[in-house]
Amino acid sequence: MAAPASRRRGSSWGRSWPLLFVAILALHSLAIYLFTRGFLLTRTELDLHSHRDDRTGVSPGCSSWPQPALDRLVIVVLDALRFDFVAPSTFFEEKQPWMDKLQVLQKLAADEKNSARIFKALADPPTTSLQRLKALTTGGLPTFIDVGNSFGAPAIVEDNIMHQLIKNGKRVVMMGDDTWTQLYPEHFNKSFPYPSFNVKDLDTVDNGVIDHLLPSLHENDWDVLIAHFLGVDHAGHIFGVDSTPMIQKLEQYNQILEDVIDTLKSLSTPGGPHENTLLLVMGDHGQTLNGDHGGGTAEEVEASLFAWSPKTPPDAVLSVLGENSCNFDLHGKEVCVSTMQQLDFAVTVSALLGIPFPFGSIGRVNPELYALSAGTWDNQMTGINACTPRDDLEAWKMRYAEALCVNSWQVKRYIDQYSGSSIIGFSAEYLHHVEELYSKAQANWSEVLKSTCPSETAKGEEFKESASSALQLQIDAYSSFLESFAKLARSAWTEFDLWLMGTGLLLMILSVITQAYILVRLNAVCQPSDQECASSRIIPKLFFAFTLVTIRAASLLSNSYILAEGRVTNFLLATSCIASVWSSATNGNFTIEEFIFLLLNIFAQFGIELGMSKQIAGPTVTKDHPVSIVCDIFGSSFCNVSMDIFPIISLAMVTCIVLKLITYAVHQRFLKYFIMCATILSYTFIANYWASESTLLSHTKAVQEIGRSLAPRFVYAIGGLSLVISVLWRLFAPVDSLKFNKRITSLSAAMLCSWSPTILMLLGRQGAFVALICITGAWCIIMFQQKYQKDLKLDATGSCVANPVSVTQWSLLAVCLFYLTGHWCTFDGLRYGAAFIGFDNFHIIRQGFLLSIDTFGVSHILPVLSLPFIAIHCYNTALKKSKVKDVTINILIQVHLMYGLITAITTTVTIVCVTIQRRHLMVWGLFAPKYVFDAIGLLLTDLLICLASLYYS
Repeated sequence: MAAPASRRRGSSWGRSWPLLFVAILALHSLAIYLFTRGFLLTRTELDLHSHRDDRTGVSPGCSSWPQPALDRLVIVVLDALRFDFVAPSTFFEEKQPWMDKLQVLQKLAADEKNSARIFKALADPPTTSLQRLKALTTGGLPTFIDVGNSFGAPAIVEDNIMHQLIKNGKRVVMMGDDTWTQLYPEHFNKSFPYPSFNVKDLDTVDNGVIDHLLPSLHENDWDVLIAHFLGVDHAGHIFGVDSTPMIQKLEQYNQILEDVIDTLKSLSTPGGPHENTLLLVMGDHGQTLNGDHGGGTAEEVEASLFAWSPKTPPDAVLSVLGENSCNFDLHGKEVCVSTMQQLDFAVTVSALLGIPFPFGSIGRVNPELYALSAGTWDNQMTGINACTPRDDLEAWKMRYAEALCVNSWQVKRYIDQYSGSSIIGFSAEYLHHVEELYSKAQANWSEVLKSTCPSETAKGEEFKESASSALQLQIDAYSSFLESFAKLARSAWTEFDLWLMGTGLLLMILSVITQAYILVRLNAVCQPSDQECASSRIIPKLFFAFTLVTIRAASLLSNSYILAEGRVTNFLLATSCIASVWSSATNGNFTIEEFIFLLLNIFAQFGIELGMSKQIAGPTVTKDHPVSIVCDIFGSSFCNVSMDIFPIISLAMVTCIVLKLITYAVHQRFLKYFIMCATILSYTFIANYWASESTLLSHTKAVQEIGRSLAPRFVYAIGGLSLVISVLWRLFAPVDSLKFNKRITSLSAAMLCSWSPTILMLLGRQGAFVALICITGAWCIIMFQQKYQKDLKLDATGSCVANPVSVTQWSLLAVCLFYLTGHWCTFDGLRYGAAFIGFDNFHIIRQGFLLSIDTFGVSHILPVLSLPFIAIHCYNTALKKSKVKDVTINILIQVHLMYGLITAITTTVTIVCVTIQRRHLMVWGLFAPKYVFDAIGLLLTDLLICLASLYYS
């Protein structure tokens, strides 16, 4: 009676399994939503603005906003302008090909030290373009959650310098990156925006800026001009820093900047339109050697800023600029470099232009950038009446101290408002410390004002020394207050809601326990009659699988292991294979599949090293890299030819294997021939696309255009049509037209063949090699499951128990494929170029969808869709045909539950990790992106399993 009861329980599981996975998806969605709300809260944005009539109430010398020191400001933004693009190569240990290309800036910095300076401008991560532009204009710190808006920038409502410029009668002209018009849609008197998201296009935006920049310099209808070039950023994304297109772009920029500087010089004569103009050439962020940005590495946060004033300040400016970092350039001239925080940009520009500082700005008026404007050295512009004639330096210090006084008052006002309006605010200890610093600085201000007027008995030299010393002490006091609060904001800006985080974490733990319990119950239902004998063999497998999952999950608690996750996962996969080989050799039943799987791990390790080499701070292919060694042995021409031919050969092999799979797995005639034709067409178009980009073949421009634009679109269209046909056949084909086992294989093969060409296209030339690894790995794991079934002697009973080690290996292989394809769990690990394969124009839904497929295709979509094939052996092992359906459903539920449980355990440990490390230095650069990728991966896995359960049920 036990066997029929088990079959009845199995049938009930089969009927309810879609609802089971929907419930798991809902629970995970709720848990991640709650945890994300608690962990990734943005800082509170105050809807408050500074006004011209604001009064500090501090003292007569610090009662209103600073007077303007500039008439006009020209800002040239060279997107992703690394520090070593501008600084002379003598400042670095080794000269690189991309250095010393912006000679015009280096020459000015060397020849006109009083009026030109190179700055290392340090950005705050995340270093995506939207966050940097927002931070540069608001004067606040960027927030991690805003990274999601990088593809659809919302208009900024927080107070910012663009709002203050328009509100105070300044005329602004913008040309270049259209992100500016998205952030500030109604802030420009004239604008010439160009689409910015096609990273393959190096010239459209730049050419548009060039067309308008020089003519605009001759016009008098603006006060602030912004020109935003994108070529260097796009060249980095596509070709990397050490590339010919990058060097060509830098040389082009050098010529453009030379023309701009010559124009400003010619119009800067007394009474000319640019007599009192300041030129800023700056990057919004840096980039890695592979052209990526978004994280917090030194290469990404170290950008350049070059400042030049046609009107030369007095020699006393050198006392302010200092010579902390000076070196001789290639021509033997001394060049000095300063360092500043990009956080200081907004408030410094506001002080120079004489507009109110943005309400939420927490930066400090940078003394060196402020001093480069000749207008700040005008004695008559000092905010208080001079008691006695002062030298240039003392007069400048007085003016700068007044600017810092207003700066400190504005930041203190913001602190008070933020602490009162924010839910959590800052800690009382930190606030008390900052309050003390501000009170101390303000208490000394009135004494400083008195000390600048000599008494009747004071001697001239004594007074001069005393006044200068008092001003410097006041400047230091204000600077200490401002720098202390900036440090506080950086360390404790994000507001963590521990209650929501804890609730989300508990729900995740509950879901893991629930999934494990259901799996144990289902396994008990599916056990053969000889349970004691089977359990003795299943438990070791279960323990070994659990150990592998636990080790991988525990490794995520370390930032070093997160960075090396691909290698760790490959090591665990190889360990499982070696253990299997050892067990088989001991029992005398070693199979060829185990040897092939071991060999596959070696190829995967090679691919992971090549894929993960994009992360390291160095050349993509180093001298000791395997690819470099092969190229040294056989020559670079051999490597170039191989890079073109090998993908085509691999694609031909993949095509043959897939066609054989279709012949074996798809049993319905119409569906079989349709999928076969669609597959052949798709792979032909993929080969055509690769050939159109090959340097070995010569093509006419029309043929190249067809191959690069139309071929990918045909692949996407065929894949979409195949997907629709597969779903329609599932919905409308007679249920009894095929046996259940054949129906499942037909549906699964059709779905895989619908998705794989698009994923292959987006992966590029590596796609075919990755597909071979994926197919070979799947075949080996299926064979392992079949061997496992025979070892347990379940054939005789028709019972079917999934091998937990096989499912774990499939999960580990999926992670390996993610890293093998050059992805990693940070936002600069996204392959943005894949989103534009077949398209030149940006559309947020289309490009977002393609980018998602590229990112999660081989690591989530294909692995989940392939799970039914792990159960293929059950179609042949069950003796009684009446049992086939129940056995098939049970094994499908088991493998999907196991796979989902493994993903859920990993994500849960990631959540534990970011909870523990929420105050870690690398939380936003490493732990938070890892959490986002794992959370999205879990939800995508759950969604695919839900859809699969509906598709197969």
